[in-house]
Amino acid sequence: MGMASALGSFNKKRTLLMLTAPVKRIGRIPASWGRHAWSIGREDPRRAVHALKSGTALTLVSLLYILEPFFKGIGKNAMWAVMTVVVVLEFTAGATICKGLNRGLGTVLAGCLALLIEFVAAGTGKVLRAFIVGASVFIIGFATTYVRFFPTIKKSYDYGVLIFLLTFNLITVSSYRQQDVVSLTRDRLSTIAIGCAICLFMTLLVLPNWSGEDLHSSTVGKFEGLATSIEACVNEYFRDRDKGDNVLDNKQEEARASIQIGYRAVLDSKSSDETLAHYASWEPRHSMHCYSYPWQKYVKLGSVLRHFAYTVAALHGCLESEIQTPPSVRSLFRDPCTRVAREVAKVLQELAVSIKHHRRCAPDVLSDHLHQALQDLNSAIRSQPRLFLGSKRACAANKRMLMELNSGKLSASRAALHSFKTDATAALSETTRNARSDQPPAPDRSERSGMLRPTLSKIAITSLEFSEALPFAAFASLLVEMVVRLELVIEEVKNLERAANFREFTGRDHLIVDLSSMEKTRNSNAAALHPVSAAAE
Repeated sequence: MGMASALGSFNKKRTLLMLTAPVKRIGRIPASWGRHAWSIGREDPRRAVHALKSGTALTLVSLLYILEPFFKGIGKNAMWAVMTVVVVLEFTAGATICKGLNRGLGTVLAGCLALLIEFVAAGTGKVLRAFIVGASVFIIGFATTYVRFFPTIKKSYDYGVLIFLLTFNLITVSSYRQQDVVSLTRDRLSTIAIGCAICLFMTLLVLPNWSGEDLHSSTVGKFEGLATSIEACVNEYFRDRDKGDNVLDNKQEEARASIQIGYRAVLDSKSSDETLAHYASWEPRHSMHCYSYPWQKYVKLGSVLRHFAYTVAALHGCLESEIQTPPSVRSLFRDPCTRVAREVAKVLQELAVSIKHHRRCAPDVLSDHLHQALQDLNSAIRSQPRLFLGSKRACAANKRMLMELNSGKLSASRAALHSFKTDATAALSETTRNARSDQPPAPDRSERSGMLRPTLSKIAITSLEFSEALPFAAFASLLVEMVVRLELVIEEVKNLERAANFREFTGRDHLIVDLSSMEKTRNSNAAALHPVSAAAE
């Protein structure tokens, strides 16, 4: 009895737990959604502000339908104003202006063309009028749809052409059954104008968000992210690792994560850069010194930065390589590689500060410290020729292995070559013989030679004693390639500065940058480690 009662109570608890668990999970869903929504708003508070602006605009435009005086004057066409606010109101001012002007211009042109066709068809009979309406709908529909394939139209005016086609068909087809087409066109134009006016008011005058500023800020963030990625990547490559230490603490995990975040943001920015530059071209002037702000220069600079980011991604790939250089070899080149990375990051930070403050970068942005760091890296590599060329014993072992391969002591490679030449003939004869004797086919020679190839590759790799330094050679060559591509980035930044009429560089700007830079502490530490070079400077 005791066992039965205990078993019954256990089953009841289990059943109760199975019933309450889904309820608890469902109850946690609103809390998780709330935390997610809060994190999105905290990431960019402008999103919450834009949501408030959108709600306010919809409330204002709905008064045309709710209030009796407005409804008597406009009627059911007030819904077109609500639709206009929903479609036109965007996050940035440039996107709203682009859509608003496209919608307004498309509606006006479509209304005028529809009235013209109505004027032509008004004096005809019913059959001829139906033919004119149908023919005009076909011709305009064909022409506007075909025009949308033009690259220039598709890039800037596709929405306007679509609204033109929609409005023209609605007014033209409605005119066949409705007598007062002029009032219909007037009401539709007025409601769309009211909706566009409300959108432009909320976008331009109430806490506006500018596409140009977003593009400018994202460009500055790209430089800063690349600088962080380069320093974090090189520091992680030369980080001291204890034997058997495969567990990373929180700081090390954050450092590894920061490497990928920086350059991935640059590699994935092509579409957003082009969109922001397009919308920024619709916005009012951002500078009094140039008539048309060169937003396309930002797009071109982003393209050059992506080519630079490819090198950083390849540098990050050296950390994940299967063949790694031993720490003892890495330590020989730690100081010059770290200095090169630090100087490259310093140049990127200087470029970011100059673009952020709309001023030209220093003439000596590529300082002598970077060239000296490259020379030191070259000297360090040349001082260790055996690591990259191999010792005499390794060369002798390699030569002996090649002689054995040529003389036939390792006959597997010769068999593989022979099987390559006679593969088709052997396969044909083997198939014919098996068909006659109904026996299973014998194993192919290529399969046997394939089974031996991994052993041969292991022997070859083991004999290459200097292969331990080859991964570092790739790492060092990527650092040098990064410096070369950095010069292309600087040249493109200077083109942007000339086109946008950035203010001239002064010594005071250089002083401000040095005082605000985080590199000041690092430079002082480097001077303490190298007092002779610091004194020479």
